[in-house]
Amino acid sequence: GEGTAEALTKANNGFMHSVQVHGPLGKELTAQFGVYGDGKSAVLEMSSASGLPLLKEEERNPMLTSTYGTGEIIADALHRGCRKFLAGIGGSATNDAGMGMLSALGYRFLDSEGNVLEGKGESLAKVRSIDDSSVEKYLLESEFIIACDVDSPFCGREGAAYVYGPQKGATPEMIEALDAGMKHFAEL
Repeated sequence: GEGTAEALTKANNGFMHSVQVHGPLGKELTAQFGVYGDGKSAVLEMSSASGLPLLKEEERNPMLTSTYGTGEIIADALHRGCRKFLAGIGGSATNDAGMGMLSALGYRFLDSEGNVLEGKGESLAKVRSIDDSSVEKYLLESEFIIACDVDSPFCGREGAAYVYGPQKGATPEMIEALDAGMKHFAEL
């Protein structure tokens, strides 16, 4: 939950850092993450860049929201020397399978005509290939631990779109499209 990154950072003799990122709908905002005293470990809350509290009720739409800002936090931490990450994923406004986050870290998701797709829910079903030639080099040297208090599959009736889509503003039609997109994305 909120405050976890700050509490863990303080407990590990670290400091909180602020970084300008893009929120779930692309609006610039300031997010925070912690770097432990070892200078190599970062802790972040996905919700600080990609969270539901950043949107008004009428703005909630997981077809259009993105985790891009979460990727920007990770990129900043990578450039500060961090190689170990603890990421809390609760409270997100997104259902993009991390596509936005990965886009911010150098992955390019291409449609059938070779056009670069934005990392958001509606793009999941359109991806035909993934280009990793520009991936953040330090990412490949890093370790990630995902902090999550639920156990659910990636897709299907108990998966992200069906279980969490409604709180993120998804209609039944959106839920079906997002779940189909998640299945397609997983196959790639």
